Amino acid sequence: MTVCFSTEKIESKTAGLFENFYEENFNPVRLSMKKNKFYHDLKEKALINKIPKGQKVLEIGCWTGDLISKLKPSFGVGIDLCEKAISEAKETHTSPNLKFIAGDFSCEEKRSLIEGVKFDSIVIVNTLGQIHDVISFFKILHYYCHSKTRIYIYGYNRMWQPLYRLGEIFGLKVKSPEESWLPPEELKQMFYLTDFQEISINYHLLFPFYIPVVSKIINKFFAHLPLFENLSMITGFVLRPIGEKYKLEKPLLPSCSVIIPCRNEAGHISELVKRLPKLTPESEYIFVEGNSTDNTEETIKNIIKENSDKQFRFLKQTGRGKGDAVRLGFANATGDILAILDADITVPPEDLPKFIELMAENRAEFINGSRLVYPMEKEAMRFLNMLANKFFAYLFSFLLGHQIRDTLCGTKVLWKTDYENIVKNRAYFGDFDPFGDFDLIFGAAKLNLKIIDFPVRYAERTYGETNISRFIHGWLLLQMSLFAFKKLKMV
Repeated sequence: MTVCFSTEKIESKTAGLFENFYEENFNPVRLSMKKNKFYHDLKEKALINKIPKGQKVLEIGCWTGDLISKLKPSFGVGIDLCEKAISEAKETHTSPNLKFIAGDFSCEEKRSLIEGVKFDSIVIVNTLGQIHDVISFFKILHYYCHSKTRIYIYGYNRMWQPLYRLGEIFGLKVKSPEESWLPPEELKQMFYLTDFQEISINYHLLFPFYIPVVSKIINKFFAHLPLFENLSMITGFVLRPIGEKYKLEKPLLPSCSVIIPCRNEAGHISELVKRLPKLTPESEYIFVEGNSTDNTEETIKNIIKENSDKQFRFLKQTGRGKGDAVRLGFANATGDILAILDADITVPPEDLPKFIELMAENRAEFINGSRLVYPMEKEAMRFLNMLANKFFAYLFSFLLGHQIRDTLCGTKVLWKTDYENIVKNRAYFGDFDPFGDFDLIFGAAKLNLKIIDFPVRYAERTYGETNISRFIHGWLLLQMSLFAFKKLKMV
């Protein structure tokens, strides 16, 4: 990799104002940050939890380089207006993987400051309000993005402005020049105008003062409840770049491995195979049989013999549960895209190409089928199941920061490369999911993938009985919700 760094100092109207302020007040600002160490440490911890180690990271407004150093990038660049801060960063953080530059990143005509690098993560903390032209700034970011780049924009909630002013009056914070007013609604409009797509909004820190036990309870628990989240001091956006330049360099319809878990589904197999859509030549359908008590295994093997010209494969499950079947199928899959399709034909197999097209167009990175949009057949879902699904849809949407209307729909689609990263990070959540749905959903949220719901029709089961137990599995879902709250919110 060849990287060029311009040594030229950059100027802009706003940059000059803030540059002079930080140069003249370097020591008071540094002292103020030490006084408010609890606030800054929690903000850093939130980002460290979000960004995987070993990435290429660009931090705009890096100050003395502490955050980017703690992110442990394989290659990191920190940029800041303040030369004194950059000098200290270079003295303090001497890793050969880190580079620090003094300058204003927002000037478009000077974008050659960094050439030849596409970053995995771009971090912008408490900096956006100091930028002279935010729209141009966002446009410039595209020069340093690839299709999987994630942009983390964190700043303080302006509802807390009076407290910040009090902090300045009492000497807890240095009075700084007036920043731009950028509420979330304005930022979302700017994202739209500059081809960035919001993945999630995160809230942190409800109580900014350190009191043993009390601070932890308030900030770990209450700060993440629906009634309190919007009152938190720190608001963070996670974005991804979209648009023509990020269209994937793959065929219009990439190859796909469709995993079909089958347990006691003998009466559905023949009809399912007739309705399976034709995918690209490199695609495959993998039947994973899960120790059935009927003749499901024999039926599948006979179907495969009769259709030797098609890409059908058979795997025998050694473990138990749908989650184990999904993992076995994914581990043996060869396609670019991985999909799950339930064998009971309650979701139309004919819808699969629609999911794959959305993935190929880079409109999403994880697609979850939703059975709760269109009217469903009369006996497709029992009333209590419907209520439970709607309750858990609301609960998991809150936990994940994404709209998930139907967590237990069997149709889910993601890239194989993303699944491999979920596997690498599986230890964070552990082996807790007998369904296979939540392992994927939680993993996708942890990796900041763009998750969307896609509506599907839901039909009655025509053979056998569902493998879902309303009360046993409902209780398990509540336990998993508490687990997700701890792992995704209480950080």
